[in-house]
Amino acid sequence: MTESRIILGVDPGTTIMGFGVIHVEGQKLTCLQLNELKLSKYDSHYVRLGHIYARTSELIKTYQPVEMALEAPFFGKNVQSMLKLGRAQGVAIAAGIAHDLKIYEYSPRKIKMAITGNGNASKEQVAKMLQQMVQQLPPLPKNLDATDGLAAAVCHTFNPEQQTEKGYSGWSAFVQQEAHRIKK
Repeated sequence: MTESRIILGVDPGTTIMGFGVIHVEGQKLTCLQLNELKLSKYDSHYVRLGHIYARTSELIKTYQPVEMALEAPFFGKNVQSMLKLGRAQGVAIAAGIAHDLKIYEYSPRKIKMAITGNGNASKEQVAKMLQQMVQQLPPLPKNLDATDGLAAAVCHTFNPEQQTEKGYSGWSAFVQQEAHRIKK
């Protein structure tokens, strides 16, 4: 029997949230939705977060995915930007949890590696590869945030070993399991 499932991919952002929905049937990947939510027209960060939650919930209700794959925020030097990006990701995750989706996240490098074979690939290279891999892909939008969201979903299909959730029972468990990430 052929495996069939729907995956929502999200590239969270506070200016543009990119997303893609794919139907996976065996090795066949079909695009159901590819778009972006433009948030720059809203002045309030909290209004933007509300729109992220609402749009993510709407996508889940419309397409009935069973899993959500997100691009994890990369570590930057601007702490305020990282906090805002983390909030955007958290709101998208909360929408997924509220609808009983399994949530997975992948680093930008891991996603690029899965799609192109090069962890340093450009957004344009990722988009070109997706055009070859995914059926019924609409014309690409000007901003490639949507293809970043789609790439997260496609990456998830290629990483069955990553499809286990990492759980923490509290801060001490997090620190113990993620000791390699802590700078001393």
